[in-house]
Amino acid sequence: MPAEAEPETPSELVDARIADLDDWRGRTLSRIRGLTKQAVPDVVEEIKWRKPSNPSGVPVWSHEGILFTGEPWKGKVKLTFAKGASLEDPAGLFNASLEARVSRAIDLHEGDDIDEGAFKALVRAAAELNAS
Repeated sequence: MPAEAEPETPSELVDARIADLDDWRGRTLSRIRGLTKQAVPDVVEEIKWRKPSNPSGVPVWSHEGILFTGEPWKGKVKLTFAKGASLEDPAGLFNASLEARVSRAIDLHEGDDIDEGAFKALVRAAAELNAS
C-alpha cells in the first residue's frame, strides 16, 4: 500500500491542518476559511510558524499582507487580525486582545456562532487596509 502523499501547496497544508482537527475546531476553521474566500476570493492562504512545539504550524490568510491567523487552541479557535486595532468593528466581533496596540482577535468557543455578514465585512476591510 503506497504511503499517503505529503501536502505540497499552501492550500493543501491548510487542508491538512484543518483535517488534523477532527472536532469542532476543524469545522470552525473550515467555515471561517469558506467565509474568507467569499469575502476576498483571491485571498492567499498558507501555513506559517512551524516549530517543534507546533509542527503543523498556524493557518494564515493574506492579501497584500497578513489579514488574520487562525490558531486552534485547546478550548477555542483564535482569529487574530494583524491590523485589527485599525479596523472598524460595528458588530463587535472582536472579543480578545482588545488592549493590543495593533492587532485584535476573535475567540470562538465550541457552540459559538459568528455573524457571517459582519465577519466577511471585517475580512474585506482588512484587505482594503492592507491595499491602502
